[in-house]
Amino acid sequence: METSQEWETVIGLEIHTQLATKSKIFSGAATAYGAAPNTQACAVDLGLPGVLPVLNEQAVTMAVKFGLAIEAEIAPYSVFARKNYFYPDLPKGYQISQLELPIVDKGHLDIDVDGTTKRIGITRAHLEEDAGKSLHENFHGMSGIDLNRAGTPLLEIVSEPEMRSAKEAVAYMRKIHELVRYLGICDGNMQEGSFRCDANVSVRPKGQQEFGTRAEIKNINSFKFVEKAINHEVARQIEVIERGGKVAQETRLYDSAKDETRSMRSKEEANDYRYFPDPDLLPVHISEDFKAKIKLQLPELPEAKKLRFKEQYQLDDENAGILTSSRQLADYFEAVVKESSCKAKLCANWITGDLVAALNKADLDITESPVNYHRFAGLLLRINDDTISGKIAKQVFELMWQSSLTADEIIAEKGLKQITDTGAIEAVIDKIIANNAKQIEQYLAGNEKMFGFFVGQVMKEMQGKANPAEVNKMLKAKLK
Repeated sequence: METSQEWETVIGLEIHTQLATKSKIFSGAATAYGAAPNTQACAVDLGLPGVLPVLNEQAVTMAVKFGLAIEAEIAPYSVFARKNYFYPDLPKGYQISQLELPIVDKGHLDIDVDGTTKRIGITRAHLEEDAGKSLHENFHGMSGIDLNRAGTPLLEIVSEPEMRSAKEAVAYMRKIHELVRYLGICDGNMQEGSFRCDANVSVRPKGQQEFGTRAEIKNINSFKFVEKAINHEVARQIEVIERGGKVAQETRLYDSAKDETRSMRSKEEANDYRYFPDPDLLPVHISEDFKAKIKLQLPELPEAKKLRFKEQYQLDDENAGILTSSRQLADYFEAVVKESSCKAKLCANWITGDLVAALNKADLDITESPVNYHRFAGLLLRINDDTISGKIAKQVFELMWQSSLTADEIIAEKGLKQITDTGAIEAVIDKIIANNAKQIEQYLAGNEKMFGFFVGQVMKEMQGKANPAEVNKMLKAKLK
């Protein structure tokens, strides 16, 4: 939904990124997804009397890595605090988080929407532990509690309220998702809850500087739902105001089945949580040497890689953007180019076209592709040396997707090698011309479209195996 001229939308996102550590942020318990309920919660996670948290250095390293990637200030001194609230899935009665002194402060990220680049400020990114999970199905009027997630390390990334549409919010969220995966600090699996966000949404009259009252939409775990939830909430708030009501500051839940947001509870302020420094955890000191070592570990980041792909491989903006949307896809492309020695444009077109389409249809990541880069390069080699036409190549690719055979094995087994014998092609052309006198008259009378008819007839007669360039060349000579 687009807002009317009278209203401006203001959006800020809080993105919760589960860090890809093997153990939890304050304990040695495992973080692997899918274990039986309550089998990965140790005494520290359960908050049993006498236990003490110990900070996971890897979580700190990952947070610093993210901060450097967004050109943020890395705090030389940061403090953990206790955020007090009482929920069944929070056994200690408080969550260890950061408030006044977060580890990452004031960074930025550029997004592209409708051909325009916009810089979004990142207020902060702080470390915290996740809570457990309440389960409501199959408990016959009761709820179950799974504490496996309790203590899982999170990096909460808080943007400035600088997004003005749901489309901008989705672009920003996608950019963060892409970045954390590039850095290797999060697997980005939204279905498993590794990457989710809270959206703070408000509206205000256009031209007004003061922000409107915001509602926070909690735990949205897909790009599609973020856009839908924000658009619904914007429409709801405008309707409330235009009817003479006031928007309440509250926490809301997005119901994807009904495509609506609904109230959960009134929105808490920081003082409601009674934050205070955690007495069991020392402040974190980050030296310049520590930062320098992490900086050396940074991979080539998405924007830099995209620019390099455009310059080095002469790719257009769209192809370069698709290929660098994930580090693994970019690596696949470069491996195919190197292995096949084909032109980068041919490799890019086939990867962003047929391969990506097949992956999307099967809901697979490039790392799960049935056709590895070595076999894919073999297919492009046969297109490049005119062994097969582009049309036949699509059939070969489908068979490669369904089997472990190479392109060469399929071409040989199915007899798909392209016919380049000019004598054989000429014989078919002569036959087609002899059998289509009426169409010849139309073509010679100036109907240029008939040329495509003849090409199609020849290719049909030769079962798509004729070299298209040779067919075009010979037909033009014959039809003068």
